[in-house]
Amino acid sequence: MQKLTQWLEPLERLLDAGGWVLVVLAVVAVVLFAMAFERWWYYRVTWRLARRSLLKRWTAREEHRSWSAGILRQVWADELIMRLRRPLPWLKLLVALCPLLGLLGTVTGMIVVFDSLALSDTHQARAMADGVARATLPTLTGMAVAVVGLLFISRLEHVIRREDQRLHDRLARAVEDAHA
Repeated sequence: MQKLTQWLEPLERLLDAGGWVLVVLAVVAVVLFAMAFERWWYYRVTWRLARRSLLKRWTAREEHRSWSAGILRQVWADELIMRLRRPLPWLKLLVALCPLLGLLGTVTGMIVVFDSLALSDTHQARAMADGVARATLPTLTGMAVAVVGLLFISRLEHVIRREDQRLHDRLARAVEDAHA
């Protein structure tokens, strides 16, 4: 029971610091970074094996120069690139959600601050400053997660463009080497 309490303590602190929206942002960030790690793993391990397999399959063909062989090569390459590109729309969606969730947290936090000030009859500047600081934490968190996510998406798109070009070059070179 004590271990469960220890595990829930950071969640309680997160709720106290920024409200339930901060917890939702944390979940979105975990999903986003898990997907980013999966893409990194896919690129480092699975992609290279799949690319090598495609090159072997292409060079094992007897005929490479006809129109239908060129179309087949294009379809195979596009299929392989699509596997690398597959989670990109989901990553972009999660990155776009982060600032919106941050703004939602700020709005709900400000509503709580103004509500508590209206009920307390004391208009202390310190209480309002603490509340505003607490309300802006989700926005900061949402923006920080979004920026890191955008950096990863930008890098992934660069890798996809580069690998698309490399794959086509290697497939063309494999045919030239086979006929030379």
